[in-house]
Amino acid sequence: MSESNAGVVSRVPWARATLRLPAAPVVLPLWEVAAIALLTPLLLSLAIWNGFPFTFYDTGAYILQGFANFFVPERAAAYSYFLRFAGAQNSLWWVAATQTAIVAFVMVEFVRTEAPQTSLWRLLGIGAFLCLFTSIGWVSPEIEPDCFTAVVVLTAWLLGFRARQLGWLRSILLIAASGLAIASHPSHLGLAAGLVLLMASYAAVSYNRAALLRANPLLPLVSFALGIGLVLTANYALTKHVFLTRSGPVFMTARMIEDGVAKRVLDDTCPGSGFVLCRYKDHLPKTADDFLWEPPSPFNKMGRFRGSAREAQAIMMQGFARYPLREAGAMLWNGARQFLMFRTGDGVASQLWVLGTEFRNFLPRQMKAYSLARQQREAFSFVLLNIVHVGLAALALFALAALVWNGMKRRAWKEITLPGFILLALLGNALVCGATSGPHDRYQGRLIWVPVFVVILTGGSTLLSLRRREESGT
Repeated sequence: MSESNAGVVSRVPWARATLRLPAAPVVLPLWEVAAIALLTPLLLSLAIWNGFPFTFYDTGAYILQGFANFFVPERAAAYSYFLRFAGAQNSLWWVAATQTAIVAFVMVEFVRTEAPQTSLWRLLGIGAFLCLFTSIGWVSPEIEPDCFTAVVVLTAWLLGFRARQLGWLRSILLIAASGLAIASHPSHLGLAAGLVLLMASYAAVSYNRAALLRANPLLPLVSFALGIGLVLTANYALTKHVFLTRSGPVFMTARMIEDGVAKRVLDDTCPGSGFVLCRYKDHLPKTADDFLWEPPSPFNKMGRFRGSAREAQAIMMQGFARYPLREAGAMLWNGARQFLMFRTGDGVASQLWVLGTEFRNFLPRQMKAYSLARQQREAFSFVLLNIVHVGLAALALFALAALVWNGMKRRAWKEITLPGFILLALLGNALVCGATSGPHDRYQGRLIWVPVFVVILTGGSTLLSLRRREESGT
């Protein structure tokens, strides 16, 4: 800075204060801890404005399962136990704070390895920007496992590509965070499995090739095994049986009803199959959500998840056997739709009518604060917000694709590994969720802040350098 510029800056109070701030690179342990400690309340800020952690329609089922020891097939038992151990009965703020602290920790470790000279102040600025202009501030403090989808992706990258920079202590903590995240939602099992296979394939291709970034799928595999173990343990604790899921075939069959495959199976096999749905085959609900959640649905007459599991599995298997191409096409189409559906606010509405019973029975001291929260008293509109959120997310996806494309043209394979990994993770999440449960904005919306974060942190300077290189003709 020139002497004249320094003199001008010294006469501006806020500028003088800025000059006195320490550099505070988060790569140093002191500022690393400070970053986690300050980023956590920043991610909680929208919940603080709301007056209570955000809730979703499923929140009550997790509470019931966690505190009544009542197995709910369609909800991850591991997340219910997380609620219990994180102090939900005393205050759901403990749960929201724990979730945001985990997200903050993973973000800081990502920054330390990908942009090690980033200062505490820049990281906090990025965090504030993400809270305002992406979904992170809505999903992180929500009493729902959605915040852990991003944790699955970012920890897979860190453990697979950056374990040496992290060291053993941070790696252990990230494995623990990843295991919890994987166990917290059934879709995370599929996403994590896909990421482990992706890294194993990449490791095989990149072995002894200096032009490629080295990958080690061992630690991601350990975290995946931990997640599987937590799922099996939690399910056994509630049922005394060992299994991964009892609701997966039901969700698949509901999606097949929406896509028309289930109707074809019933037309082919009824009445000989003896399926309960045979009597309703000409009057099936139009959508998967109608089949699963609407009161007049035949699903309720079948005994819901507990009574329909075997029949759903049989219909699902018949669908794959009889119409494999049609079913594959439906899964790919739903995955493609899901990839482009990521609006913020899906399901953020008043939950008093559906969660009141669980709060009164298990969290009575929190009922007043819960009922007075903005979410319960006001009708949130996300129309204007999503103009910004969706637009920015689309730009981030385009930027990642541009980085990959330009890197491929220059054969700069190391440069495209991270943006390529993030794009493939987004695609994998879309395929898993769209193919199994049908597309919903929240499934991709809970992860869409990650490309924005990555582009801001690492992609901006690369895009500028590419533009300068193109303008100079080199």
